[in-house]
Amino acid sequence: MTTTRNGAAVATARAYYDSSDADRFYASIWGGEDIHVGLYERPDEPIAAASRRTVEAMARALPQRAPAAPRLRVVDMGAGYGGAARWLARTLGADVTCVNLSSVQNRRNRELTAAAGLGAQVRVIDGDFARVPLESGLFDVVWSQDALLHAPDRAAVIVEAARLLAPDGLLVFTDPMQADECPPGVLAPVLARIHLESLGSPQAYAEAATSAGLRWGGIERHTHQLARHYTRVREELQARHRELVGAVSRNYVDRMVDGLGHWIRAAAAGHLVWGIARAHRPE
Repeated sequence: MTTTRNGAAVATARAYYDSSDADRFYASIWGGEDIHVGLYERPDEPIAAASRRTVEAMARALPQRAPAAPRLRVVDMGAGYGGAARWLARTLGADVTCVNLSSVQNRRNRELTAAAGLGAQVRVIDGDFARVPLESGLFDVVWSQDALLHAPDRAAVIVEAARLLAPDGLLVFTDPMQADECPPGVLAPVLARIHLESLGSPQAYAEAATSAGLRWGGIERHTHQLARHYTRVREELQARHRELVGAVSRNYVDRMVDGLGHWIRAAAAGHLVWGIARAHRPE
C-alpha cells in the first residue's frame, strides 16, 4: 500500500511539473532559475532577487574549503531548473549533481547549464529523490529547496540523504512545514491544492534526522517570509494576468491565485513554518 501511495504521489508531482502550464508559470514568474521561497528585504522586491538571496543564505552554512582542497561535492534533491546548482558551481566552484523528477525542468536545466558554460560541474539526473541512483557517501552536502513536501514518506528521503552524505557531511534544506501545534484539519485547503495528505513538521524532521543517524542542527526560522513570498507571487500573477493568459491557461492562473491565498492565510495564522534546516552526519 505504501509503495503504491508513494508511486502515485511521484506520478502526480511529475505530471504537474511537466505540464506546459506549470512550466510557463514558473519560468515567467520566477524567471526560470529558482523555484522556491525567497528572503525579502522589502515587500515589493523582485521574486528572482529574493529567491537568489535564499540560496546565498543557505550557502553560508556550507563547509569552508581551502583554495587547494578538492571541490565541494553537492547533490541537489528536487533541483527544479538548477538555479542553485549553477550558483554553487559558479560561486563556490562546487561539483553539483541535480536530481529531479520533471523531464521538462531537467531539459531547461541542462540548456541553462550549457549556456552558462558549467556543464563540467553540473550534471542532471532524471529521478525520484527518495531513491537516488548513486553510491553511498559520495557528497559533502545534500541540498534541497522546498521540494521535500512532495514526498509522501519524508522520513525515507531523510534516510536517503543520510546515505548519500560522506562523514561530516551536511544536509541543508528548506521546506514549507506545518507547525508542530497546527490544529487538525486547518490545512485541508492547502493540502488539497498540492494533492498531499500532510506536510512535514519541525519535530517530524528532527526525529527523522536523528533516526537516520544525523545530528539535528535545528531550523533558522523565517516563517514570515512564507506569507510574504506567496503574497508577492500572487501580486505578480494578478498584475500580469492578461499577459499570462494565453501562454498559461486561464483556469491554471485562476486556481493558482486561489491556492496562493490558502497558503498566505495559513502562514499568517501561524499554522505553517518555514526556514533553513540543517543536520550533520557525524565523522
